[in-house]
Parts: sequence; C-alpha cells; structure tokens
Amino acid sequence: MGRKSALTPEQWAQIERRHLVDGESLNSLAAEFGVNESSLRRKIKPNKAELPNGAKPLQALAQEKVEADLASRRIAEQIAELPMSRQTIVNDLAQKLTAISGHLASAAEYGAATAHRLSGIAHAEVAKIDDTDPMSKQSVMALAGISALTKMANESSEIARDLLRANKDQIERLNAGDRGKISSITRRIVDAKA
Repeated sequence: MGRKSALTPEQWAQIERRHLVDGESLNSLAAEFGVNESSLRRKIKPNKAELPNGAKPLQALAQEKVEADLASRRIAEQIAELPMSRQTIVNDLAQKLTAISGHLASAAEYGAATAHRLSGIAHAEVAKIDDTDPMSKQSVMALAGISALTKMANESSEIARDLLRANKDQIERLNAGDRGKISSITRRIVDAKA
C-alpha cells in the first residue's frame, strides 16, 4: 500500500477538472499545489492498462455523452413533430419497454439465483451416494433427487441464459471493457452480477 496522498480528494478533483476542462498544465498545477508533476500525471493520465475495469478515459466518455445527448435531442424533436395522441403512444411504449427490460433482468437474476441454490442442494445430495454400492436403494433415491434438482436448476436459469445468448455480442464487448453501446437489459444483467 502506498503512502498517503498530500492532497485531499477535493483537491485531486479540482486539479483534474482544471487540467482536463480548463486546459491548465500539470506543471503549473503541481507548482501551485506543491506536489510532483509525475504524481499528478500518474493519477490524472494513467496508462490504459492502469484504468480500473477497462474504464474509458474521461474525454472519450464526454464525447460519448455528447453523442448520446444529440441522439436524444433528435429523437425528442421527431416525437415533438408527431400529433399529441401519437406522442402519448410513443411515451407509453417507451415506458413499457423499459419496464419489460427491468422485469426480464430481474427474472433472469432471480432465476440464476434459484439455479445456484438448487445446484448447491443437489451438490449436497451427492454425499448421500454410497461409493461402494451406488445402486443401493439409498444411492438410487439420492441420484433421483439430484436429477430432479439439477433439472429444476437448469429450468430456473433459462431466462438468464437466453438473455445472455441474445446479447452475446454485447457481453463480449463488456468483457473487452467497452461499456459504451450496450442495451439497458444487458447492462442490468451484468450490473446485477457485479
């Protein structure tokens, strides 16, 4: 663990904002705050390998936000051109799609949790199998229970598996560290796992 920073979190935020937004040099900020420029550089401009969870640089995120805001504004303008009754329909549909997305993500999360629990119970039942006589009445009953529990676990996980399969390309982008353009349902599934 490194030594404690000479700067408070508020000072770091101020330095980062002044450098990235106002364009002040790290050299002048280091002199003003009485710290080494290399310390500021390491904290504010880390190598891509040092970014947490494949996070994007702030400038890239700001650019994506600008693009998303423009797209949102264009959509709002298109909706505003519609008659009021159709605007209401578009808003109602959007709310329903958002609700469906949330409910499916929740169903997937609960189904996966149920599958996990049932698999754990099935695993505990394995201890009841007699290794010397696996076909004994007790072992056969344990195997039947394991089979039933495993089948229920697999069925419980179907929604989660189907959603992951349907969003395979987005999951691959997430695994590669690109959280930019993924659907809200995929984001909820992945965030629920975290």
